[in-house]
Amino acid sequence: MIGQNKVHMPFLMVSDGQGKLFDISELYMLGMSLNRPVLPDMDEVIALPPGSNIFHLPDRIALGYDPKKDEIVEIERYRGRRVYPVAAFVAPAYTQLYRAAFIRQDENTVRLPLYAYTAAGWGAEGFVTTAVRVDDDCRQDFDRFDEGAIEKGAEKVLATYPNNRLVSHLVENCVRCYGCPAARNFVLGRWECPVPTSPSCNARCVGCISHQPATSGVVASQHRLSFVPTVDEIVEYTVPHLQTAPSAIISFGQGCEGEPLLQPDLLEQSIAAIRSQTKRGTINLNSNASKPKVIDKLCRAGLDSLRVSLSSAQPDLYRQYYQPVGYSFSDVVESIRVARENGIWISLNYFIFPGLTDQEAEMRALFDLLLRFRIDMIQMRNLNMDPDWMIDLLRLDVEVPPAIGILNWMRRVESVAPWVRLGYFNPPLKAESN
Repeated sequence: MIGQNKVHMPFLMVSDGQGKLFDISELYMLGMSLNRPVLPDMDEVIALPPGSNIFHLPDRIALGYDPKKDEIVEIERYRGRRVYPVAAFVAPAYTQLYRAAFIRQDENTVRLPLYAYTAAGWGAEGFVTTAVRVDDDCRQDFDRFDEGAIEKGAEKVLATYPNNRLVSHLVENCVRCYGCPAARNFVLGRWECPVPTSPSCNARCVGCISHQPATSGVVASQHRLSFVPTVDEIVEYTVPHLQTAPSAIISFGQGCEGEPLLQPDLLEQSIAAIRSQTKRGTINLNSNASKPKVIDKLCRAGLDSLRVSLSSAQPDLYRQYYQPVGYSFSDVVESIRVARENGIWISLNYFIFPGLTDQEAEMRALFDLLLRFRIDMIQMRNLNMDPDWMIDLLRLDVEVPPAIGILNWMRRVESVAPWVRLGYFNPPLKAESN
């Protein structure tokens, strides 16, 4: 899929701050690798995927490339008007190759909301961005969702499970309020079904989308689950889903909760109860993998796959982002070892941050994990966080060697660990039989 949908060199696109976008044809679009402006290669530019959004970035200055002068320029005003940079929030299954090119007005600039900010410009046929489709799975494609069918499905599951608090949470909060693709697929009876379980967490991830302290300057993207469901509530709707849905998966650990491993007995009992009723489908856990002993119990109960969240494979950088409480990076590594010992599928939910992900020290640390534990998959997820906040947090503004580019990083992974699957979603692992 690398190099698909090539377009002509795109122009810089900016916003007037009042809802209007326009291109500046004298300048080319740039991307950013860490804090370095980059003129993308043509195989790094694609048409903006359906279901993506364009964001206006206030209190920031756009960067563009002047081909006549062969220099990078700051664009704060254009033809007498104040203009602002823009960024793309790309659709699921796509991973950013460069972030949007801009600089803050000053160190006191208000932080951006918790989204990923990918370079965006105007090409010969419309909006373009710097991204690559990393997963062919269509489960969250824009054209796979019909609003009328979703609402009918929501009404149906509410009627089927009238006293189930977890189903109500998924419908009222996840489907109707936030448009969560996984929850929408649940009410449509297909693919991956979410199973949130934990209101609390043992990490203080700086970019957490469900909980932010008042001092962070940003608002959580969604409300966190407010209760702990029962085993019966979990089993009641997950067993029918596993029994009937195509490519059926159920996943503990969602964006609307904390860390599911903090409910160890609930998960163990639920998995065992589910497997006592059906062997069909995949039971997956999305987790920070902080508790190796719990992971072992869940594997023995019938867990099929584990997705481990990583912002970085380097312990110091990991700690600065996750701010773990009562566990360490070594516990995460031990959980991966335990999962491998139990023979289940292991994915890394790896936050892609251009300029860090593809930098040599980070690659060495990642490759060590891939080779030591024969990791099955890397899910290339975009980091939903103000990029300058991330750079400041990890002190990445110091002089570091230039990165190799995300497409080259993908090629390096394929060379070093050719068995590793690069993708975006939790894969179904079992044949569709009871």
